[in-house]
Amino acid sequence: MKKNILAAVLLSFAASRVRAADPDKPPYAPGFKRAFVVVLENTDYKKAASQPFLSKLMKRGAALADYHAIGHPSQPNYLALVAGDPMGVTNDDNADVDMYARHVGDLFEAVGSTWTAYAEGWPGRCFRKKRQGTYVRKHEPFISFLDIQTVPFRCAQIKDASELDKDVAAGKLPDFALYTPDLNDDGHDTGVAYADAWLAKRFGPLLDDPRFMKDMLFVVTFDEDSGTSKNRVLTVLVGDSVKPGAVSKTRYDHYSLLRTIEDAFGLGTLHRHDEQASHIDGIWRER
Repeated sequence: MKKNILAAVLLSFAASRVRAADPDKPPYAPGFKRAFVVVLENTDYKKAASQPFLSKLMKRGAALADYHAIGHPSQPNYLALVAGDPMGVTNDDNADVDMYARHVGDLFEAVGSTWTAYAEGWPGRCFRKKRQGTYVRKHEPFISFLDIQTVPFRCAQIKDASELDKDVAAGKLPDFALYTPDLNDDGHDTGVAYADAWLAKRFGPLLDDPRFMKDMLFVVTFDEDSGTSKNRVLTVLVGDSVKPGAVSKTRYDHYSLLRTIEDAFGLGTLHRHDEQASHIDGIWRER
């Protein structure tokens, strides 16, 4: 009973704080109805862009040529992608974010839409330790939020990545998904060539499967570069809404990607850096 009351309070709180749409502005509707984001690790733009499968995706979709991570090391970037801010986190140690601090999952729930975090090697049961096998907590940002950790039905939105194929087959893909590969597949322990080959094997077939790709915006980005101050990383967007071969030279960052998703789904913002960020534009097909 207490868990149900807590869940209701959390959902009501999230809904009450969603920014109302501005009636004087036309809706931002680039044409996708689902978004799926895959995050790879620690690679400079040029090195990532030279990989065979990523190069193929750049031709099939669009590349953001001046896209930047927001800092070093990894964890603040993952939090920025889902919360519009590093949430005070400056390192890769376990972080517990305030119970009432919102994230993009709250925004989706507030409008009756769905979200899922697919994490490779996810141990389940709201696992909060730093690591198990090749799964690491610092790369799965949702588990850092106390409103996820302490509410089992919300924690269940984090799934082992093997569940993705079942969801595709059952026609149960969420409106938004964040996919976190393990330390091998994301290139953290193995390098970008390994990650590129994994990406081709894991997502190549899905990108040709209409059950996965219908109305989908598929995004591949990197959490950060190799450690430079510029922190420029490759971000590729693929889907029927994207102009094939488009290249944007506008400066964007992780907050811009979050804002793009917020605006496309009419979610409002989290009133952090995402509120000031510009959504990604200039790469979409005319509708």
